Amino acid sequence: MQNTDNFRHSLSHLLAAAVLKKFPKAKFGIGPVIENGFYYDFELPRPLTQEDLNELEKAVRELIKLNLLFSREEISIAEAKKLFKDQPFKLELIEELSKTEKTVSIYKTADVFTDLCKGGHVENTSEINPDGFKLDKTAGAYWRGDEKNPMLTRIYGLAFATKKELDEYVAREEEAKKRDHKKLGPELDLFTFSELVGSGLPLWTPKGTVLRNILDNFVWELRKKAGYVQVDIPHLTKKDLYEKSGHWEKFKDELFKITTREGHIFALKPMNCPHHTQIYARKPHSYRELPQRYATTTKVYRDEQTGELSGLSRVRAITQDDAHVFCRKSQIREEMEKIWDIIEIFYKAVGFTLSIRLSLRDPKQPKKYLGSAKTWDESENELRALVAKRKVKAEEAIGEAAFYGPKIDFIGKDSLGREWQVATIQLDMNMPENFDLTCTNEEGKPERVVMIHAAIMGSIERYLAIIIEHFAGAFPLWLAPVQVAVLPVSDKHVPYAKTVMKTLEEHGIRTELPEANETLGKRIRAAELMKVPLIVVVGDKEAGDKSVNVRERGIKETQTIPLTKFVEETAKRAAERK
Repeated sequence: MQNTDNFRHSLSHLLAAAVLKKFPKAKFGIGPVIENGFYYDFELPRPLTQEDLNELEKAVRELIKLNLLFSREEISIAEAKKLFKDQPFKLELIEELSKTEKTVSIYKTADVFTDLCKGGHVENTSEINPDGFKLDKTAGAYWRGDEKNPMLTRIYGLAFATKKELDEYVAREEEAKKRDHKKLGPELDLFTFSELVGSGLPLWTPKGTVLRNILDNFVWELRKKAGYVQVDIPHLTKKDLYEKSGHWEKFKDELFKITTREGHIFALKPMNCPHHTQIYARKPHSYRELPQRYATTTKVYRDEQTGELSGLSRVRAITQDDAHVFCRKSQIREEMEKIWDIIEIFYKAVGFTLSIRLSLRDPKQPKKYLGSAKTWDESENELRALVAKRKVKAEEAIGEAAFYGPKIDFIGKDSLGREWQVATIQLDMNMPENFDLTCTNEEGKPERVVMIHAAIMGSIERYLAIIIEHFAGAFPLWLAPVQVAVLPVSDKHVPYAKTVMKTLEEHGIRTELPEANETLGKRIRAAELMKVPLIVVVGDKEAGDKSVNVRERGIKETQTIPLTKFVEETAKRAAERK
């Protein structure tokens, strides 16, 4: 089977060869493989145009047809410096390698290009499908990601084994652009950003807030049935709390810090778990009182770099639907099963299929984690046992654990086939140790408790970014901020339209009655653009027989039905959360 990375890496070298021919004085950065393709960074004498990209793409195809050989050589540091004497970025890399290596590897693409490279590559360009790749776009990129370094031109390429795979990917990407939450969110009047407030700090409109509350209320409804209670915590804390939990040392550079007038250091909370430990620790607990299940939906804050911010996907103010269970070791599995049940019900309502990933520690890097190897083994085995009991397959991801404990990550697949890490269940035997959290057991002795962290949506902002794109903004009836738009044919039908609206609202159905200052056709079109699931039109006939003419999103035919029947059916459908 062909190694995808090898032909993608080889294409990055062929791109560099084409650039060298077009710009003989170009300076070369790096050209790695990335998901779905590759890129290469160059210092060029001028910005590239689309015409340049087309020309370079054609040149790469011509190189592929020449059946060029890739060959690897090991050379000394001195030889490498001589070979790349006119390439400052390569010299910088060689200088770094010289601290640990006596030799470096280079790859030659016949006599057209030589690069400092570890590999791997195809043996011959005949192994690359010339119709399976395209040059996608350009972007600016600082050398080695440091804004103090020169800005280079990054050329991205897409690469697949077949033209069919390439075409399918391009079609998916075009669809993804149409569904981009950064575009749809403002168009549907869900959220906005303000330069005065700051990047990464979304502002939620009335409709967006309704959407957030619907989701949060759904999670709380499920948690309440499972025995959770709500708690509330402040948005900041003394640094002492995070020093004791272990978060300060690991995350101090990502925290927003505040120095009080008295010189005390506080931080805006980047997570909620340490605060919850202090609610548990407020009094002694008997084993009979366990589990203690605390839930809160609250914002946390992280000092993300400006260049990393992206719509709702990466923000500085993050709303977490957070919960923590304090229980005995004997109760771990039952409590995690309850959380798993909640997750399955919640994600079924948006049509996500879920796969499971076990995120475990990397035993080779023990300093990255709190606690002993024995504690970690015990925690990881608990999660494996739970996965086995649920009879599901789980990929084991070494090194993906939280620093305080392993976790079960739930991966959702959206309507475009993209995978997203959504909910998590995290088992933590270390923070209870740090805070000396215990219960009194049957023998009257203190017994260490364990802590289970559970987020159903994780970040509401990120989750909304995912489902806006998943549904292309056309939310199912139960989730839509406006479920029914009521449109009177003319001003004289407004009184009956208001009656319809009031009746719907009395049954918990979210409605909107736009002002009739446009033609009916324009108002119908406006409601369709806002992706309202149901549009009801009322005129003389409807007012006379107490009915509504219903247009359902995605269905051309309309139907006239009695108002009472419409209200009953709509309320039933919304309650089913399908």
